[in-house]
Amino acid sequence: MDVDAAKLALTVELMNGAIEDAVIENYEYLITTLDLPDPDDRHVLAAAIVGHADAIVTYNLKDFPAEVVGLHDIEVLHPDDFLVFQYDLNNIAFVKTIKEIREGLKNPPLAAAELIETYKGNSLHRTADLLTKAIELI
Repeated sequence: MDVDAAKLALTVELMNGAIEDAVIENYEYLITTLDLPDPDDRHVLAAAIVGHADAIVTYNLKDFPAEVVGLHDIEVLHPDDFLVFQYDLNNIAFVKTIKEIREGLKNPPLAAAELIETYKGNSLHRTADLLTKAIELI
């Protein structure tokens, strides 16, 4: 897959600027002290510890056992659970954000039902169910 370096750099810049504390630095010293089923995932936990994260959101739950990650007061959440929690915190803001995301999709544009199908296709079934109930708002 060919990736335009300038577009990639812009995407990284926009992502980092969109979220306060998006970039965690100086976590490398912790990596070798952590024990996870997949050693290649230790950097994620190290960055979460240094960044004082409340949770790691991942589909890869098996490689972040709660008994290890929990020692650092960090939860491990499936993306569907995370999104449902966000909905429960403020369903109006959540639906509004999903609508803004959908309206920002240009290539290709997606109807609300199509967007919901992409959530289902990404194992976000509970989120898709919530969005189906609010389909006229997105």
